[in-house]
Amino acid sequence: MRIAIVNDMKMAVESLRRIVVSRPEYGVAWIALNGRDAVERCAQDTPDLILMDLIMPEMNGVEATREIMARTPCPIVVVTSSVTDNVSLVFEAMGAGALDAVSTPMVGPSGEGRGKDDLLKKIHTIERLNTATRHKPTHQFHESASLGVTDRWLLAIGASTGGPGALASVLSRLPKDLPASTVIVQHVDEHFTPGLVQWLNTQSNLPVRLAREGDRLTPGTVLVAATNDHLYINDDGCLGYKSEPVKLPYRPSVDVFFDSILGHWSGKVCAALLTGMGKDGADGLLRLRRHGAYTVAQNAETCKVYGMPKAAVEMNAAVDVLPVDDIADALSVRVLGQPPKCGKMSSV
Repeated sequence: MRIAIVNDMKMAVESLRRIVVSRPEYGVAWIALNGRDAVERCAQDTPDLILMDLIMPEMNGVEATREIMARTPCPIVVVTSSVTDNVSLVFEAMGAGALDAVSTPMVGPSGEGRGKDDLLKKIHTIERLNTATRHKPTHQFHESASLGVTDRWLLAIGASTGGPGALASVLSRLPKDLPASTVIVQHVDEHFTPGLVQWLNTQSNLPVRLAREGDRLTPGTVLVAATNDHLYINDDGCLGYKSEPVKLPYRPSVDVFFDSILGHWSGKVCAALLTGMGKDGADGLLRLRRHGAYTVAQNAETCKVYGMPKAAVEMNAAVDVLPVDDIADALSVRVLGQPPKCGKMSSV
């Protein structure tokens, strides 16, 4: 796996280099000292992964991520001096297409130091996503409930790379009086979910909070998967978390949540699959469609990474394939039976 390093601090560059070469299967593709140089280097030699700093001269990591994802897209992980001190920039970068973020690890000549294992774990996960082929379902679901038996509505949304921006687009267009429960599964490390929820609350017409163990689905509230374990609906119709299946590279998994809907939700369902790397959610979206749910996938033109929605489209799992700005209206029409007052449907 060829990994590029983008950072203007020599000490940070050397620390990251030591971490990369500590594994024989990884190597340094190239090093750039600012975002502008990174954009040019990536166009000439696109690596398997970029470790991208945020605060740099000439062009910062957010703009570099945006440029790279537009011109020569590849997986990007933000590596910055302090994630907590740069939360807004972190979510801007993730909205532009970065997969994840981590504080800069500091590793000495001996190869030991803080943060090394966290970064290597993230790199390994991305490596699995890069090499993944279309997977067979690795978990089972039970059809103990039939969709549409009751008049309760559930909006289930899955997202990954570029998801924060796409989620903001959808939530900002859902009407504040929408009589549906909304659950979001976004691929993001649990350390960032509180900041994600705080940021989404500034964009949403509906209140957004982290999903807690034992929560019941409540109309008019948006719940976001909060941990690296999988969110699911349990036998009592409440939300819970579980570690199984442990082998899935996607944590939390959209497929696991979608499948739990089939097992334990008897109301009506709308499900959306937004921008993201990999194939998580496509299998579950297909099963939901086959059981009568309205399903929608984000179109290629508005995706930061056309991976998860593409897999769904290729499987014919989506009833509609829409630009991200039209998805909220499409969901609202199914729930309300008419276009919402806060927006207009677009013809596609």
